[in-house]
Amino acid sequence: MSHPEQPAHPDADINAQALSYHAEPRPGKIGIEVLKPAGTQHELALAYTPGVAEPVRHIHADPRDAYRYTNKGNLVAVITDGSAVLGLGNVGALAGKPVMEGKAVLFKRFADIDCFDIEVDAPNPADFIETVARIAPTFGGINLEDIAAPHCFEIERALVERLDIPVFHDDQHGTAIIIAAGLLNALELQGKTLAEARVVVLGAGAAGLASIQLLLRLGAQRDHILAVDRQGVIHSGRTDLNSYKRDIAVATERRSLADAMAGADVFIGVSGPDLISPEMLASMAPRPVVFALSNPVPEIRPAVAQAVREDLIMATGRSDYPNQINNVLGFPFIFRGALDAGATRINAEMQIAAVEALRQLAREPVPEAVLQAYGLESLAFGPDYIIPKPFDPRLREQVAGAVARAAIASGVARLS
Repeated sequence: MSHPEQPAHPDADINAQALSYHAEPRPGKIGIEVLKPAGTQHELALAYTPGVAEPVRHIHADPRDAYRYTNKGNLVAVITDGSAVLGLGNVGALAGKPVMEGKAVLFKRFADIDCFDIEVDAPNPADFIETVARIAPTFGGINLEDIAAPHCFEIERALVERLDIPVFHDDQHGTAIIIAAGLLNALELQGKTLAEARVVVLGAGAAGLASIQLLLRLGAQRDHILAVDRQGVIHSGRTDLNSYKRDIAVATERRSLADAMAGADVFIGVSGPDLISPEMLASMAPRPVVFALSNPVPEIRPAVAQAVREDLIMATGRSDYPNQINNVLGFPFIFRGALDAGATRINAEMQIAAVEALRQLAREPVPEAVLQAYGLESLAFGPDYIIPKPFDPRLREQVAGAVARAAIASGVARLS
């Protein structure tokens, strides 16, 4: 008995292309480039022994000279334990390597920052912290990536306190910065302010908690923000909260996601697919802002949302809809600014500077090169354009410059 042929999986073609892309003609996505000539005996004598001894002496006498004589000042480590890789979960350190290599590609492509990807087999946070701290002298900055909550909070805090170079968990702060920049613009277009807005954040992991903390710094009211996890609204009467969730718990009678959504001005989803019903969206306040950022399937799909509310402004994490909230708008340029200033950390002032730079860039005329890259005839600040596009060539100068100036002004820069 013959069986009907099964239709091909819709992602089969791109999956096959991705495997070929990663494997051929040479496995992997990054390599090493030699920056100095090394084609003669004399050049080799300068590159290695005996010439290399002289920068060693200088660095031993003054460690700051490492920024002058080595690649430290333009080298970032992208480091994971593989515990929260993309939407795939705890796949382990080795399986996370393609993602870390990909992050290194983005650093180089968008901000000309060199990267080593490092995958640490350390399920215990203390072991991970110790490993990263011991290899930190190599680098000018450390990008923590794809580390599950709540361990990611403990790891970042410990490394920031211990090291004298920027340590940045992009899944937390990078996401929060792009959300904040887009949200401030969307609220303005809707005739609202962050101070008055009632906000629902669905998802209380790394991105959700960091976004709440950044929005509070930018002027949101603590009792206007309701965070929701798998057990419902995070309220002050719950006894199952860890210390990080207790920090954002509020006194409220609302218990369910549906309760939280009623009358809300803003929804921010960093959770999972199809969790917001049309009825929940309909219950929001007039002129709502909806950031449904679950990838690849958002918390509510744009076609569904727009059929329910014609007065909304919407963003997703996808590139095939307007207003993509994409971390590549942030981390390459935040690190570029931090490295250019010789910053010892990426502090709140630098994060807010990045928010403001992104926010303002979206209001400026869009270069022709950006329109061509996206096949568009026109693009201007408005409901379908609240955040710059990743290929905007102005991002490096404007965002990195703002971050570097903030590092200098806040006293964490070695250079000026």
